[in-house]
Amino acid sequence: MDEIFRIEARAIVEGMKLAWLKGYKQVEINCGNVMLIDTICNGFASISNIAEVRLIHKWCNKNWKVKFRHVLRGSNKVVDCLTKAAIGKLNQVVLFPIPPQYVIWLLEEDTHDSLYEGNIVFIRS
Repeated sequence: MDEIFRIEARAIVEGMKLAWLKGYKQVEINCGNVMLIDTICNGFASISNIAEVRLIHKWCNKNWKVKFRHVLRGSNKVVDCLTKAAIGKLNQVVLFPIPPQYVIWLLEEDTHDSLYEGNIVFIRS
């Protein structure tokens, strides 16, 4: 459980770094791990035993607005697909200059599905 938590937290940190470097001042982070989102948004990230979670706390305190949203597994087909495509590359960030067509289709499905599910939104800025 600790390892999954760490991997998901690391993915969030890397995404936050990329968004910051691109100059975004508002970001929405979708995550399937409600315990991780709860830890971040309820102030426990700064005292977490997991370094990656503490890094999320530091990144949240920069001059920008960060919103976290819990996304149910059924509405997270893009992540599942990209995770399978990245097997063997798990220790590096994989960027797609242009999203593959299959990702665009899955993103449309995920967006549609998330509109009909009761997603929890947490705001931490």
